[in-house]
Amino acid sequence: MQREESAAVRKKHGVILEDRKNLTLTGVKDVSGFDEQKIALNTELGELLIKGEGLHINDFSNETGELTLNGEISSLVYGQKQPEGGFFSRLFR
Repeated sequence: MQREESAAVRKKHGVILEDRKNLTLTGVKDVSGFDEQKIALNTELGELLIKGEGLHINDFSNETGELTLNGEISSLVYGQKQPEGGFFSRLFR
C-alpha cells in the first residue's frame, strides 16, 4: 500500500532545453547548491548537476517541482539514482 501511495505522489521528471540558454525542469525535489557556474539538484530520477556560465535560477516551486533557469548551459550530468524507500526496504527485498 505504501508503495502505491509514493508512486501517486511522485512527479514526472522532464527536461526542456531551448538554445542552450533556457532550461525548464519538472520533478525537482530540491536545490542542493548553486552558483553562477553550477547548480546541483535532487530530482525524481536522482542527482542532476548543471554546468555553465552566468547560471541564474528564475523560479523554483517546491510544491509542483518545476524549476526554470537561464544562462549559458554547457552540460547536464546525472548522478546515482536514489533507491526507493529507506534502509529496511532495501534490506528486505
